[in-house]
Formats: sequence, C-alpha cells, structure tokens
Amino acid sequence: MVVRQLPEGVVNRIAAGEVIERPAAAVKELVENALDAGASRIDVLIEAGGRRLIRVADDGSGMGRDDLALCVERHATSKLDDEDLLDIRTLGFRGEALPSIGAVSRLTLTTRHAGEPHAWSLTVDAGRKGECRPAALAAGTRVEIADLFAATPARLKFLKSDRAEATAVAEVLKRLALAHPTVAFSLADADGPTRHFPAQAFGEAGLLARIGDVAGRDFAENALPIDVWRGAVRLFGFAGLPTFGKATAASQFLFVNGRPIRDRLVLGALRGAYADTMPRDRHPAVALFLELDPHEVDVNVHPAKTEVRFRDAALVRGLIVAAVREAIAAASPATATTIGAATVAAFRPAGPSVPARGWDWRASPSRPLPPGVRQGFGEADQAGFALDLAPSADARAGEGAPADDDLDRPLGAARAQVHGTYILSQTRNGLVIVDQHAAHERLVYERLKRQMAATGIARQALLIPVVVELDPTDAARLLDRAADLAAFGLVVEGFGPGAVVVRETPAMLGEVDAEALTRDIAEHLAEWDSTGPLEQRLMAVAATMACHGSVRAGRLLRPAEMNALLREMEATPGSAQCNHGRPTSVTLSLADVERLFGRR
Repeated sequence: MVVRQLPEGVVNRIAAGEVIERPAAAVKELVENALDAGASRIDVLIEAGGRRLIRVADDGSGMGRDDLALCVERHATSKLDDEDLLDIRTLGFRGEALPSIGAVSRLTLTTRHAGEPHAWSLTVDAGRKGECRPAALAAGTRVEIADLFAATPARLKFLKSDRAEATAVAEVLKRLALAHPTVAFSLADADGPTRHFPAQAFGEAGLLARIGDVAGRDFAENALPIDVWRGAVRLFGFAGLPTFGKATAASQFLFVNGRPIRDRLVLGALRGAYADTMPRDRHPAVALFLELDPHEVDVNVHPAKTEVRFRDAALVRGLIVAAVREAIAAASPATATTIGAATVAAFRPAGPSVPARGWDWRASPSRPLPPGVRQGFGEADQAGFALDLAPSADARAGEGAPADDDLDRPLGAARAQVHGTYILSQTRNGLVIVDQHAAHERLVYERLKRQMAATGIARQALLIPVVVELDPTDAARLLDRAADLAAFGLVVEGFGPGAVVVRETPAMLGEVDAEALTRDIAEHLAEWDSTGPLEQRLMAVAATMACHGSVRAGRLLRPAEMNALLREMEATPGSAQCNHGRPTSVTLSLADVERLFGRR
C-alpha cells in the first residue's frame, strides 16, 4: 500500500469534521472568539437553523489586516503566549475553528482594530482564501458563515431539522451567556423570535439575575448560593433545592474557568451530592463554576473542549459533594416554591366557577351574620333542625396554645391532623401541610447516620428470633450482605435453604416488624449495585430501615407530638424531603390561599 500526503483541502475538511459537527458547534467557536477578544456585546443571527446563515457580531478588540490574513490559516492563534498547553487562559487556543469553517462553507470576516483607519474584510470559499479588502465597520468583528457544509454535502444529511438545529444553537448560547453574565447577548432567528440576555452586574446578584434570564425565574427562586474554597480551588454558583428536581439534566450548567463543560467526574459528583435527597429518575438544577490554576486542569483532551481532566480529581469531587450537601442542609426545611404553585393549580377549577375579581362576599346569601343572629333555615330551622358540622380532621392541636414564637418558625404551629396522616400548621404568612410519615422517615434516617458515624448502631436482641422464608436467590443475596446489615444493627443468619433467622434489630427503631423489614430489604437488594461504593450501599440499608421505624400514616398524634415533629424537622438537615426524594411538606402563602378562594 502506497503512503501519500493528503491535499491541504482534504486535511482541512477532515479537521472540520472533528471541530464543526453541526451549526451549534460553529456558533460556539465564533462566540468564544468574541469573548476572548474582550467583547461586551455579542449578537448572533441564524437562518434555517444555521445551515443557511450564521452571523456573529461583537464589539471586541478586532484585528488588523495582517492578523486577519493569518487567522484563517490552520493552527494560527493569538491565544497562546508560548507553547505551554497546560497554561490555557482563553476559551480557544487550537487555531482550527476559522480554517475548519472556511473549508466547508463560505466564510466572510469583517473586522476593525482600534489602530486601523478602517475595517478589513476577507472571504474563504470552500477552502479558497481571498484577498483582504477595505470594508466599513465601526468596531469589533463580524463573521458570516453562508451555506455551512456546502463543500461537504454528505454532512448535510446528518443534520437534524432546522428547528432542532436552532434549539441546539440556543442551548450553546445560553451556556456561554451564563458563563459570562457581564456580557450582553442576543440570538435572532430568521424563522423565530429574538432572545436577549442583557448585561448584568458583576457578582452574585448579577449571576443570579442571568440564571433567571437563561433558566427561568423558578430556578432563581429555588437556588441555594455556594461559594467555598478548598486549597486553591474555588467552587461558586447556585444549586437548586432537591425538591426542584427536573426530569432531564438540561438544567445542569457546569463551568471550569469560564468554559462550559459536560464532564463525567463533575456529573458523578453531583449525583453523589443529591443521592440522599432526590429520586433516581430526577436531576438537580445547578449552575456551578470551578476556578483553579490552569496547570491543575487539562482542557485539551477533546476537540470540542467539553471534557476536562483534573490533576487532583478527588479534591474536586470532594469539594462539590461537600459544598452542595452543606447548602442543602442549611436550607432545611425549605421546599421548592413550585410545589406550592402546583398545589394551587391542582385546586383551580376547570370551569368559570371562581367569581370575578371585585366580587363582594357580603352579597352572598351564605355570608356570616353578626353575633347573636341565627342563620335561618326556614321551617326546619324553627323546628330545631341542627346541621352536623363535626369536623373530619383531628383538631386537638387547638387545645393547647403554641409557644409565642412558633408562628414565626419556618414550619409554624400545628393546628390540626387530617386523616391521621397530614399535619396542618399555621405560620405568620400562610400555612404548611406536613406528611408525618415522610417527615419522620427522614428524621429516623438522619439519626441512624449520626449514630453510625459516632458509635455504631445499638442493637436489641429479640427474645424469640424470627424466621423469615424467602426465595432462595433473595436469601443468598441477603446473607452476602450480612456484614453490611449488621453494621446497622440487623443481624441475620442462614436457616436452611431459602430462609434466614433474624436475631437482632436496631434499638433505635423500637418495636419493629422484623419479618416485614427483612423482606423489604431483600426485595431492594437486587436494585443495589454491588460494585457501588460501600457508603452508598449502607445508606440504602439505612433508608429502608428508617421507613420501617417512622411514624406510620394513620397514627393520631397529640398536639405536643405534632409540634415536636415540626421543631425536629427544622433542626434536621435534609428534612425537606424524605429518603425517596419526595417533599415532606407543602407551604402555601396567604396569597396562595386567597387565590384558591378567588380573593386575588
């Protein structure tokens, strides 16, 4: 086989396939160039999802004639002061973007440097470079890409619909806008509306405002601030409440030194941080930024520069997990504001039964009458007719006056228990509905973890050991984890084929149904990853035990018990959600309640 040198045009098209796989990738490269040029405003225009036209204009430093002529040559860059590829302080540095784009499209650059009397323009058509010509432009740079992939028609077949490509462009711009909140962005689509991201002030408030612009006001309202250091590594930004979980990972915005990334190490750290507080099928919403010395992270491991490699991966992972967990713990017992809004929406009638605003309740025939005046019920009332107004809720909480400051606490003062399951609590500005089983389940779980870390779980021996018949496979799996179970106070031994005997249970759980607990753990063992970390497996055991040791639905609580539960929830990290990630309480403001009754 004969070895030959590929023509330059073919080399450029191969490079384009690595760097520019779709219009969104071209937009990313051009916007990053604008940011590296110090732009304070960047405007993007696309047609046909970017396939027909992409235009990126900025007010950055621009280029002179000589730099313009050189910037479309392969591996020509202004972003490396020397040859140290571990000292990357810009978003772009490979020098491949512009020549790669020019190889597969008609690329036109118009730019003006402050030191030039006028602007210069250059066109590259399917790899053929033209001459620099004088042009008109006030300042900065304007880049136009016409007919992307016209020089490689096969690539066009792999593009998705114009709408899908436009969505991908918007996603790229959103992430870059979030990474640089002090820069103004706009995205205009010839087939759709224009979206603006106005420049924000430097600092936490500006970042939170940009999060609201990019990810929505709900994200900003349910975000927990984070700003911590570990050694020379800083992690800052916002992490969403666990009860603000999303169905997909689209609301996870992660950055390293201002560069948007999708790194497996960081994503794994996020899963670990939310593991105790969020269901497996939900994803946290976060906007987190890592800042560290460029020598401590390699951004040159992938052509798209979305993956990175950390020199001290354990430090970065530990920082993310610890910081997010501490933020969640500090926010307890707060739950997402969207839960209250969803509750109000669930009660909203489908038809026009809510009276219009301005309706005067005093005109109602059912209005309350002054003291001493009886409500008339015609002849039935005169005959001594009495309505059965016995409440279905256990309102014993009203028998005891709450402490003076209970109404000012996050979960307020207990007023009633409904259906033996839900506690109704009053605050100064609304009411709270608490799921007593879910809440106590979290409290027991946290006690188990604390006791395990401090002294180990205390056991109580059963007077009569309990024999549990199981499927032989489940029994074998249970006995394989006997050591893990014993660490949490559940001692099981083999008792013939397909059976185990329970000799001890966790003392903290009190009188527990040992057979039901063992069967429940056996059923869940098949779902636990045997290759996962030991801590994760132990926490799964603790979560199952907590469910069996918690106050069950249907149990009537005394007023003091209800208020004690609320106070412990306020003092317990993670109490806003149970071990399965479901919210333990729903908060309704007084305004929410008034909306239910058409007063707002």
